Amino acid sequence: MFLLLKTAQESQYGRLLHSDRDPIPDVPAIYFVMPTEENIDRMCQDLRNQLYESYYLNFISAISRSKLEDIANAAIGANAVTQVAKVFDQYLNFITLEDDMFVLCNQNKELVSYRAINRPDITDTEMETIMDTIVDSLFCFFVTLGAIPIIRCSRGTAAEMVAVKLDKKLRENLRDARNSLFTGDTLGAGQFSFQRPLLVLVDRNIDLATPLHHTWTYQALVHDDFHLNRVNLEESTGTESIPAGARPKKKNKKSYDLTASDKFWQKHKGSPFPEVAESVQQELESYRAQEDEVKRLKSIMGIEGEDEGAISMLSDNTAKLTSAVSSLPELLEKKRLIDLHTNVATAVLEHIKARKLDVYFEYEEKIMSKSTLDKSLLDMISDPDAGTPEDKMRLFLIYYISSAQAPSEIDLEQYKKALTDAGCNLSPLNYIKQWKAFTKMASAPTSYGNTTPKPLGLFSRVMNTGSQFVMEGVKNLVLKQQNLPVTRILDNLMEMKSNPETDDYRYFDPKMLRGMFVVGGGNYIEYQNLIDYIKGKQGKHVLYGCSELFNATQFIKQLSQLGQK
Repeated sequence: MFLLLKTAQESQYGRLLHSDRDPIPDVPAIYFVMPTEENIDRMCQDLRNQLYESYYLNFISAISRSKLEDIANAAIGANAVTQVAKVFDQYLNFITLEDDMFVLCNQNKELVSYRAINRPDITDTEMETIMDTIVDSLFCFFVTLGAIPIIRCSRGTAAEMVAVKLDKKLRENLRDARNSLFTGDTLGAGQFSFQRPLLVLVDRNIDLATPLHHTWTYQALVHDDFHLNRVNLEESTGTESIPAGARPKKKNKKSYDLTASDKFWQKHKGSPFPEVAESVQQELESYRAQEDEVKRLKSIMGIEGEDEGAISMLSDNTAKLTSAVSSLPELLEKKRLIDLHTNVATAVLEHIKARKLDVYFEYEEKIMSKSTLDKSLLDMISDPDAGTPEDKMRLFLIYYISSAQAPSEIDLEQYKKALTDAGCNLSPLNYIKQWKAFTKMASAPTSYGNTTPKPLGLFSRVMNTGSQFVMEGVKNLVLKQQNLPVTRILDNLMEMKSNPETDDYRYFDPKMLRGMFVVGGGNYIEYQNLIDYIKGKQGKHVLYGCSELFNATQFIKQLSQLGQK
């Protein structure tokens, strides 16, 4: 019996910890839970009720001595001490979504969200609880990695509070030589060969524009429907007409897992969407060519005649057909992945066309790089065919954040009227105005580089008649590499460059995995920017971590909650 803290649904192998369960006296039970008060009480109740033959207790993060004593007292009271077979602290209080990316929370991510940290009415006790939660999870990460980090952090932010607490927790563990988790065989036994990682802690407030930015890469575009590496999409209804008066057909939901075993995903998740669409089409054509070859060989096998030439040809083609049949499982798997990415990319393309995401992406890139705009911001906001109210609000917030000087009150009122007419909720703007005033960003805006995406016109291949993707009206924008603020900070600290942006960063215990962790939440745009950056640094690796992983819709919802009056 395997017992879990929480799952989306009960499976064949696991039961929810707090579900009603009948005694099974001859079965051992494995518990995998967070050591919360509620969970400990239920485990003690299970011991008292003698539900199982033996108990294997696995705690996701370290259990405190007082809670361990509660379990011990319950076991003694139930005369079940010998039945508690094993107790483990697993130090697994984080989620690895990629080989080089992790997040801290999933079920209770609101606890460590950007909104939770930046609430104006937050108490010192609440902030301490949030910081302790983040530190406990980071501690678990480095125990799993098997290395003590060097910590750099920005001053006067939540990141500094995390750094101080994490430094203290690591020192306390090292001080107890007999029970330290970082001595002996575990030190340096992680995935990477170098002994001392550099952990850079930054606050989300250093860059609020990037999480709001409309993106152009595959993984980040999918993130609207992406959760724990699974994408959930509604099947397209197609062009099938619905009889008058009939109810519209309910759209079916389909789920796809996008994992490390998916070679196409691994190769193209960070690619611009037009490149992905073209690659899907190429894979489809390659598959069809292989399929046609098998059909051709089957047809040739019907050769008649008994002369030596015919027999020789038959023998050659038999060998080729045998080879084709032996590769059939691989061919079927290739077809499955092609179908998967055709469906996902088609859904993304529909979003792009319906909301003109290519136009938003290009326009925002120009705003952030201080390039000349070919259309006024008011015209973009007022265009009824361009995007949703949320898209328009995101665009204006990026403009407001990126401007060296805030618009005048007269101009601001004009923008607010246009946003209101477009159906926008102005609460996020209320918060951003307060944030910009507090952080004095008006005099020192974040720099986003001076490059813009290069339009190359429409596709050649994907515009073919037989193509799955009709890209007409969608710009083929090619990304130019530029370092976002988070990547620049890592570059400055990793390469030990002198820069006003990082010169005052605090320093805890020096040596050198390069890692970036964002307190207050992260996104796939920053993650991909870091991965692209590190490709040019031979022999170096980077990990991107964040307290939560949000898309723009989730982030703007938090800003809206913070800006409500």
